[in-house]
Amino acid sequence: MSNIRCVLLLLSLLASSALSAQKEEKPEKAIKMVINNFFAGMEKGDTTLLRSACTADPVFQTFMANQEGKMQVYTEDFDEFVRFVGTPTKENFKEEIEFKAIHAEKSLASVWTPYKFYRNGKISHCGTNSFQLVKTDEGWKIQYIIDTRRRGCKD
Repeated sequence: MSNIRCVLLLLSLLASSALSAQKEEKPEKAIKMVINNFFAGMEKGDTTLLRSACTADPVFQTFMANQEGKMQVYTEDFDEFVRFVGTPTKENFKEEIEFKAIHAEKSLASVWTPYKFYRNGKISHCGTNSFQLVKTDEGWKIQYIIDTRRRGCKD
């Protein structure tokens, strides 16, 4: 009889731990929302939405060819980028991304998103974004973005 009790106790513990694991929220949904908000802010010129997706001092970099064709890392000023996004213009910009990989643990996430960038409805360039996010008291925030940029992309 005691063996049956032990088995029942073990089964109830396993079931309980499985249920609590299911209740833990998977971070992928929240991470995607932050990145989508970043791009929605870019497209709408909404600097508040754009800033809300990032930490106070994010790092933005691009790895692309210079005028001589040599690959080089360029660091962009985040505040300058925000000013550009918030400046009214007749042009419209849209970046379409595809979530290829999301790796996350409790406080750090890495996201890989190939993209196509459109200017006034025509493809301007394409490449891949690599995001590093951190989980703050306010939730997931973008801390670092590096992307590649190339021309000659097909729609």
